[in-house]
Amino acid sequence: MAKKKGSSGSKVWSVMSLGAALGAAALARKGLDTGWKLATGRKPPQNPVDPDVRVWEAVAWSAATGAFVAIARMLAQRNAARYYVRSTGHLPKQLAHDGK
Repeated sequence: MAKKKGSSGSKVWSVMSLGAALGAAALARKGLDTGWKLATGRKPPQNPVDPDVRVWEAVAWSAATGAFVAIARMLAQRNAARYYVRSTGHLPKQLAHDGK
């Protein structure tokens, strides 16, 4: 069975993208934990759904976590894509502008 042209590049991009996203999410969460402690003087909520957590804390923590992690992941994946382009001379198939 013949390999599809570009399938190894697709796998490489998938690994690069996943690694960048996971690393960025972990770093973002660590930064958020530290920032929350500095801003509030308390540990961040372990479970915002817990009724013992104040509503304003649950909402603020959920919003900050969602936004900060999503932005960190996007920036890391953009940097991974730039590296991929420098290494291969083209965008990964999944990011190609023509969808091919």
